[in-house]
Amino acid sequence: MRLGIAQVGSTADKYGNVGRLSSLIRGEPDLVVAPEYLMTPISGLPPAKVYEAAETIEGRYVDELAKVASEYSTWLVGHMFERASYPKVYNTALLIDPGGNVKAAYRKMHLFDAFGYRESDYMEPGDAPSPIVRIGDVNVAIAICFELRFPELFRLYALRGADLIVVPTAWYRGPLKEEMLSLMARARAHENTVFVAVADQYGPEFVGRSMLVDPLGVVMTDLGIGERYVELRVDPSVVAEARKTLPLLDLVRSDIVMSLLGSMGERKGRH
Repeated sequence: MRLGIAQVGSTADKYGNVGRLSSLIRGEPDLVVAPEYLMTPISGLPPAKVYEAAETIEGRYVDELAKVASEYSTWLVGHMFERASYPKVYNTALLIDPGGNVKAAYRKMHLFDAFGYRESDYMEPGDAPSPIVRIGDVNVAIAICFELRFPELFRLYALRGADLIVVPTAWYRGPLKEEMLSLMARARAHENTVFVAVADQYGPEFVGRSMLVDPLGVVMTDLGIGERYVELRVDPSVVAEARKTLPLLDLVRSDIVMSLLGSMGERKGRH
């Protein structure tokens, strides 16, 4: 697979942002991943304004994303705010095929209520993990930004057969935040022997530093700062070889882990 990672600096012009994404793409990608908040940044906006900018999956914004996928004959992971119950939205990543058809919609399950931010003031959480979609020879799953801090989701995807987990991201600036982004992406890749692709926003609020990490946790590319685009090869045989060397998915005691997670959930519910 030829994987394209697009590092975009979005503005309040949601259709213009799709144009910015399109202008960055080069080469002949099989899959392009765009950042979280591609539709619009949300800082300083009240929830009602974000809802106003949001659309349904049947709206013009998704049509514009579909045109990009069709123009480049590529699969595309694009991001949108999808209208939920007023004034809240879903934080949604879409997987669009080269014909412009939406094949999957993943709604972020773990909202960014940390470091003084509260996505839950704006958003409803999703209630289901991403499907695993086969693109060429590569099985692809989706997580979104803050979910890099939730290893259970990545382990689930790996156990379900993912070779590549793509992560649209809007990683806010702050002390040690760039180091945290790299640490989390590398850890999730290594502990699950999968490729992890992070496509991040870049701008006054966001760090950039989009990356592709290989199944042993080695950063293959780091886009640094600015609006940038890169294409790299994702080879599922590299995943297979890593899993021979480091057979974590064969060794994990899923029965015990799931039992413990269930017990933790019961205790949390009682409180």
